[in-house]
Amino acid sequence: MDFELPGEDDPRRAAIRTWLSDHPRPGGRQLAEAGYVAPHWPAPWGLGADPVHQLIVDDELRRAGVSRPLNPIGIGWAGPTLLHAGSDAQKERYLLPMLAGEEMWCQLFSEPGAGSDLANLSTRAVRDGDVYVVNGQKIWTSFAHVAKFGILIARTDPEAPKHQGISYFICPMDLPGIEIRPIIEMTGLHTFNEVFFDDVRIPAENLVGEEHRGWALAKITLSNERVSLSTGGVLWGNGPTAFDLVDLVRKGGGVADPALRQRVASIFIEAEILRLIRLRTVSAAVQGKQPGPEASVRKALADEHGQHVMNLAKDLAGTAGMLATAGPLGQGDGSWNYGFLFSAALTVGGGTSEVQRNIVAERVLGLPHDIDIEAGKTWAETRR
Repeated sequence: MDFELPGEDDPRRAAIRTWLSDHPRPGGRQLAEAGYVAPHWPAPWGLGADPVHQLIVDDELRRAGVSRPLNPIGIGWAGPTLLHAGSDAQKERYLLPMLAGEEMWCQLFSEPGAGSDLANLSTRAVRDGDVYVVNGQKIWTSFAHVAKFGILIARTDPEAPKHQGISYFICPMDLPGIEIRPIIEMTGLHTFNEVFFDDVRIPAENLVGEEHRGWALAKITLSNERVSLSTGGVLWGNGPTAFDLVDLVRKGGGVADPALRQRVASIFIEAEILRLIRLRTVSAAVQGKQPGPEASVRKALADEHGQHVMNLAKDLAGTAGMLATAGPLGQGDGSWNYGFLFSAALTVGGGTSEVQRNIVAERVLGLPHDIDIEAGKTWAETRR
């Protein structure tokens, strides 16, 4: 890891500081129009910024205490896919309000029978003139109850092989025939939803890319999703970090129990390893290199690390951990209790840990994808 950000006299820093001086409390629309929400996107939505420029923008916004608009699925997953394959009209209509946080987005991918095996989806979209008629069910749809639009994949050719005959749509969430049912988490909060489609008529102009070729676009969305879920705090980029927990332990005078002390040391080591892996990916980007296998490995490690952190926080609370308001070493605001309950989802959402390890095995280690047991063939025989 060998990179250094440009100094205080860099003209890019000066330009951002001048803009922030003129906009001391910028709103989402102002940040989006200036290109500061997603600076790596091409103009007019971003700055076409290289990795160093992106880091400078992040640094200056953080220094000024300016936060970007919150629209994780829109900006992180839907936007890059629309940039790749959306029509000019789709980009013009959707991208700026998305970046400004004015229109929330959700992801309509997973189904009760197609979670880890997403290409096995059964939701159908049938062309009827200038609309597609959609029937089916999606599940674990974050923010569907507040989203203006969703990215939807549905089968448009039932006779095609599993990874073909799928199309990718922009779905307005207020269309007749859409029913959203909340899934109340054991945290007591409501983030996830079931979404039912009953003869929902989506305009044909909302098809993204080519008909029947949506699986390739879904993979673009999923690759962005897994990067997004690997950043920041231990709850899929949100919430506290292991370093926050270690700081609380330090301020509380340490831990006497040797087993707990060893676990504190272990989560610190895990966090440091994950931090260094992330710096390697940033360093590679700054040097113009493609990220190596560490990007795939980090997602698999980060999910389990989040559970380790939250389990330790609950154990450090002792018997007070039975209280919803308990923090690791005393009373808190309930955020640690929420994190403990939510952490069970970390190794399931965004691709299970098992699926992540399969990806690492196949794409990083070069191990075989499968063995055709039914045909009685070994992997080597299928390659002949």
